[in-house]
Amino acid sequence: MGTDNANLEPQYREEEATGLRKVIAKRMVESKQGNPHFYLTVDVDVDALMARREALNAGRARKISYNDLLMKAVAGLMAKHPLCNASYVDGKIRFYSDVNISLAVAVPGGLLTPTVRGCERKSVSEISEEAAVLVEKARAMKLRPREGAGGTFTISNLGMFGIEEFAAIINPPQALILAVGAIRSTPVVRAGSVAIGNRMKMTLSCDHKVVDGAVGAAFLADLRSVLEAPASLGP
Repeated sequence: MGTDNANLEPQYREEEATGLRKVIAKRMVESKQGNPHFYLTVDVDVDALMARREALNAGRARKISYNDLLMKAVAGLMAKHPLCNASYVDGKIRFYSDVNISLAVAVPGGLLTPTVRGCERKSVSEISEEAAVLVEKARAMKLRPREGAGGTFTISNLGMFGIEEFAAIINPPQALILAVGAIRSTPVVRAGSVAIGNRMKMTLSCDHKVVDGAVGAAFLADLRSVLEAPASLGP
């Protein structure tokens, strides 16, 4: 007996994708097809970072976030790792003078990337204040074009959703995106004894056109060192 294939299809409804979703879909397909991604992951001891954040937030009305500390730490390393603040454009490596860090922010119907410019010249407090305003504007869908453009590096943090580890898609023309997982309490070995410590996984997605494995690994190792000894992340 013949079979009516139409009756085998699951029922569905369709709705037109928003303009934002269409742009995201187009850019992400272009990124995965046009940029040879590879991924590097480290597990960071964040006990000292948690203590540093608590000390910095003492008496503050607006609290400094882990994203703020990450942005400051990343920005401070770019002079040592210039290829991590660069792009591959028309057969040339474009090195950026400023460290403009974008934050991936979930919004209705998609994702926006508010960008804090010149992070290497700003304190943690200045980064925090500017980022808070931009993220609020993004969530209210009031971000101006310039405020969501010009990024040279992106941080995507899903820790608040309990995600421990993930790999993000690069936001072209940038060469790197840092995916940050949740802080988790876990048994660790210290001086031959087992104790409870706080750890956080970070995965760096790299565009192999610009960044080779050793370059990305060196940057990520230095970032881990800064986060594990965060005295330089001042107010």
